[in-house]
Amino acid sequence: MTDSPHSVPSFLPWQEDVARAWLGRRERFAHAWLIHGLAGTGKRQFALAAGASLLCEQPRRGLACGQCTACQWLASGNHPDFRRIRPDAVALEEGAEQEDADAAAASAKKAPSKEIRVDQLRALGPWFNTATHRGGWRVAVVYPAHALNMISANALLKVLEEPPEHTVFLIVADAPDRLLPTLVSRCRRLPLAVPARADGAEWLAAQGVAHADQWLAASGGAPVLALRRAQSESQPCPSWLEEFLAPLAAGQGPDIGQLADQLEKTPAPDWLDGLQRLFVDLMLAGAGAPTRYFPELAPQAQAVAARAVPGRLAQTCHWLTGQRAYANHPLNAKLLVHSVLQRAALACRAAS
Repeated sequence: MTDSPHSVPSFLPWQEDVARAWLGRRERFAHAWLIHGLAGTGKRQFALAAGASLLCEQPRRGLACGQCTACQWLASGNHPDFRRIRPDAVALEEGAEQEDADAAAASAKKAPSKEIRVDQLRALGPWFNTATHRGGWRVAVVYPAHALNMISANALLKVLEEPPEHTVFLIVADAPDRLLPTLVSRCRRLPLAVPARADGAEWLAAQGVAHADQWLAASGGAPVLALRRAQSESQPCPSWLEEFLAPLAAGQGPDIGQLADQLEKTPAPDWLDGLQRLFVDLMLAGAGAPTRYFPELAPQAQAVAARAVPGRLAQTCHWLTGQRAYANHPLNAKLLVHSVLQRAALACRAAS
């Protein structure tokens, strides 16, 4: 899906028209852009491809040519006017090598940081104070923006308050409302829409994904997320969700203990996400609308929704959102699974 380390980043098919229209105004470009939208739709790919297009010396219809000197430098990973600011953990996931001996030594002593550190931003000072090597733009891509902690966010804000000349910041975020408001106010916003369902399914099929429609539905219409899930999971709808819902559809209670045993070692954000999506489907079914995420469970969802109290389903869905705050650091993983599933099952019962 993503470009290899030795190629120029390119836009995904559903991004090209938006990119051309946006890049066509580059002479009046803002110094910082907040690129935001639903997670898993390719915002990071868009930002990296945009950086390549801004640096390209012979753009074709506004996009990077892939052939000029600037594109060759970028493809080799050593363009002097391009920087990625990302957590160490993300860099390692992307296959990047440690940038210097100090970073390598630090990573040997502790886990790679999941935050963007303030020293990563301070290290850009000398870069800002030198002329661009090709007389064009200097591009910094910051992602994901929610990895900025309060200190690094304020350091970035300070840079944007007095932006360096000929420099464009491309900041990638899922949810701007989770960022420092003063930081958001210093950026022009570029929202990226979810691609049409047909376009996303066609692209997934081209990547070799079977049952593309189901994977896309389970991922909320986000093709990049659907591809990641298809590559790491066995089926679009987790089997444990069917085991949870089927007894409830028959007017019985699910075996919470057995489900807790299954999910104990599954990362809490993953199973919580699946349960949240299921409750959205239950509320849709209760309103007589088609299910969104798990169409294969539609009959069971309709049976449960017909018995359940709509307000209780909505309250539990909202409560599940709050449980995400504890998801990464549960005191007792099995107890968390058990208590959450128990409450979810009670919300699906008929009113007494």
